[in-house]
Amino acid sequence: MKIKNLKMYKGMLIVVDMVNGFAKKGDLADPKIGDVVPRQIELIKEAKANGYLIVFIKDTHKEDSVEHKRFNGSKHCVENSGEELVIDELKEYEDLEDTISIPKNSTSYMEAPEFRELISEATNIEKVDVVGCCTDICVANGTIGLANYFDQWNRNVEIRVHEDAIATFLEGIDKIMLMLLNY
Repeated sequence: MKIKNLKMYKGMLIVVDMVNGFAKKGDLADPKIGDVVPRQIELIKEAKANGYLIVFIKDTHKEDSVEHKRFNGSKHCVENSGEELVIDELKEYEDLEDTISIPKNSTSYMEAPEFRELISEATNIEKVDVVGCCTDICVANGTIGLANYFDQWNRNVEIRVHEDAIATFLEGIDKIMLMLLNY
């Protein structure tokens, strides 16, 4: 992590999986995800103006990732494929000061070791805003895990998922859940 004092932040914006592999190209890409990008940019600018820490979560897998099996063998966001990179529309914000990018190899950003380290050190966080894609999988899993973490450590943190800044696949939850349940 490039930020030395995580205790200085009272707010955090988490941008979940706005990567090429979900929004631009690949087995799990859906171009409709791009519809929420303008609202995400507004929220990123607002977060920056308010001195928030901005965290980009990037789905990133090895070629032989076990997660691919859960998605009927659909390889997605493979490291060095370009699918694991933040989409061009948001790239300039990923490189700002007060911004961290964290790769994850699961459907929950809470399981990424770097994120766990970050959240345990950012002890003055009072508000967390969440935007991104794969709403019914990665946004939900990560945010529920984050809420559970705060509860476990008795931290009173407001979490807001911005409905107008999240999106998911066109297939919908029913098809995705069937894939996961048939694993």
